[in-house]
Amino acid sequence: MGERYLRSVRLLAECLQSFERFSGESVRQCGLTHAQFDIIATLGNTQGMTYKELGEKTLITKGTLTGVIDRLEQKGLVARERSCDDKRSFYVRLTASGEAVFQDVFPKVVGHGRQLFSSLSDKDFDDIDASLRKLKHVIAEHAVCPTLQQHKEED
Repeated sequence: MGERYLRSVRLLAECLQSFERFSGESVRQCGLTHAQFDIIATLGNTQGMTYKELGEKTLITKGTLTGVIDRLEQKGLVARERSCDDKRSFYVRLTASGEAVFQDVFPKVVGHGRQLFSSLSDKDFDDIDASLRKLKHVIAEHAVCPTLQQHKEED
């Protein structure tokens, strides 16, 4: 196989970068960054969630999450409340202004994305989904801590 996988990884990365450039247009027109939109879109139509849940449901790294939430809080779009169950944990929810931004921005960004993918059929999407699920499974299967993997191999 040689380095064949590198071509596919590069293609996947190029697709993601191109999509982010494309979708970034509509997000920026709404006065948000990608990360801010990701948080607002994730919190929209929910009662809110913990930082941990946001980290699991968004594409934002844990280290970046706090700063993004800080900026959204400064804009008055989210509120952060200390968890009743765990005083070290915070709960984040959209404010009324944040909910209004979600109701305005989300359909615009989704509509913009829909234009990009309009030429793909359901079969195309099924094929893409199947390939990406398989790739995700392969990566997850091998994404074990190297030390644990070494111990497994020694046993």
